[in-house]
Amino acid sequence: MATATILGAVGGSDIELPFFSSRVPAGFPSPAQDHLEQKLSLDELLEIDAPHTFLVRADGESMIGAGIFDGDVLVVSRALRAGSGDIVIAAINGDTFVKRLSMDGKLIVLRSENPAFAPRFIMEGDELLIWGVVTASIHRHRCHA
Repeated sequence: MATATILGAVGGSDIELPFFSSRVPAGFPSPAQDHLEQKLSLDELLEIDAPHTFLVRADGESMIGAGIFDGDVLVVSRALRAGSGDIVIAAINGDTFVKRLSMDGKLIVLRSENPAFAPRFIMEGDELLIWGVVTASIHRHRCHA
């Protein structure tokens, strides 16, 4: 079962990075057009709403079907109300997880996005806290030792 490690709150930033209007093909290469269209803030791109946003590191493989891999950094908003279908950071009886929230009437289920992991049904007597809604994930493609 994928757990989550809280990394901390995110502060706002005034840094803007160049954003090129050309798309980069993921298939066969084609000549790129170096056309700077605008500047883009990572705050805007990742929808960071400080101080209501925090970062979490995913641990495990239960969410790989949602594109969340072991070690990814998740951007989590506490400002959003969690709804059925959202990926959330949830604490069940003190253990923290990243899962997809499923609600049907009084039935609440935290589902993995990997068929090797069973869903976690919230039973009477369980303490469930939804810490926030995952709005983005950051996946590194080059790791340095």
